[in-house]
Amino acid sequence: MYAVTAANFLGYTGFTLVMPFLPLFIIQLGVTDVGRVALWTGLSLGVTPGLTALLAPAWGRLGDRYGRKIMVERSLASFVVLMTAMAYVTQAWHVLALRAVQGFFAGYGSLSVAMAAESAPRERMSSAIGLVQTAQRLGPGVGPVIGGALAAVVGLRHAFVATAMFYGIALAVVFWFYDERVLARNLEDPAVATMAAGAVERITFRRVLGFQNFMLMMAVIFGLQFVDRSFGPVLPLYVEQVGTAHARVPLVAGVLFSIMACTGALGHHVCAKLLSRFAMPVVIAGGVAATAAGSALLTATANLWAMGVASTLLGIGVGAAMTASYTAAGRVIPAGAHGAAFGVLTSASLTGMAVSPFVAGVLGGTSIRAVFFLDLVLMIALAVAVPRLMTSEP
Repeated sequence: MYAVTAANFLGYTGFTLVMPFLPLFIIQLGVTDVGRVALWTGLSLGVTPGLTALLAPAWGRLGDRYGRKIMVERSLASFVVLMTAMAYVTQAWHVLALRAVQGFFAGYGSLSVAMAAESAPRERMSSAIGLVQTAQRLGPGVGPVIGGALAAVVGLRHAFVATAMFYGIALAVVFWFYDERVLARNLEDPAVATMAAGAVERITFRRVLGFQNFMLMMAVIFGLQFVDRSFGPVLPLYVEQVGTAHARVPLVAGVLFSIMACTGALGHHVCAKLLSRFAMPVVIAGGVAATAAGSALLTATANLWAMGVASTLLGIGVGAAMTASYTAAGRVIPAGAHGAAFGVLTSASLTGMAVSPFVAGVLGGTSIRAVFFLDLVLMIALAVAVPRLMTSEP
């Protein structure tokens, strides 16, 4: 499990390395108009999670059938090739095309969560999922910082090669240190093995949606990801709007984003301890309520210290509720079908990731506080819905 965690940290770090300098790279390729630079950058960054959302369930089903380790290796190996190729592009559309291909071959995030869920005993499932999700949260927290520093030191094109090296190291970690035979030994019980084999043969996406609480957890995961990603387009503008000097805005906004990332990782990590003391619906609703409180604080105040507190509440709330939601789903998924099911959950997550910046950008053009108010309304609705609609705890 530690091999999968380490590989996810390295892979997610590599995935976000390009974010700080991609607009500069588009300019270097000859696009000079600011609007066109923003368009090419937005399309290039958005196409990868968009395609991943569409294809993650299919890759998950293939992982259930042929083994998840080889599917993760396939994804990481393709990233090594694609990031290396990115260093040699000459047109902006080349970047978009390669990012689209990257989205086609992605999906190792959901497969890794499936590995965690199926390799751990039921009572330790939340700990295993939380560990992997902590790595997935911390990677993007440090990736942009490393990417920006690399671009400054070695240049933009060489930074893509460095990104490929991160994926290469992650691939080596999975190849050498993850033993899928451990899962096979867990299935030596004939009853469990029969159930797993039957699940792979009979599982359909319609059946996945019919699992206990599954669609409710999809809604929660979509909502949490929507809120988590809504701050990117507007938070720096809000920081400046409340009176921060223009030169200090990047630093202050960066600190707030880092607080959210670090406390989000903490939320993933402590979820298992919370679940040992409280019922699943209580933990999920509590995390959603904490996220709502953070959104309310941002809506009602215009103070940097209050923003810091709000960022802490948002991070912990999203992290804890997200891990608890995946755990609730994982406990009702038949053995051998985790890949397909977690692929569907990842599609919900990535859809929230893709839709949120667009909605935030449109609303932010009218009122930045309107973005936070929408987040608040969405979280209140989910906090009320979870205790009412979630059936007997799995």
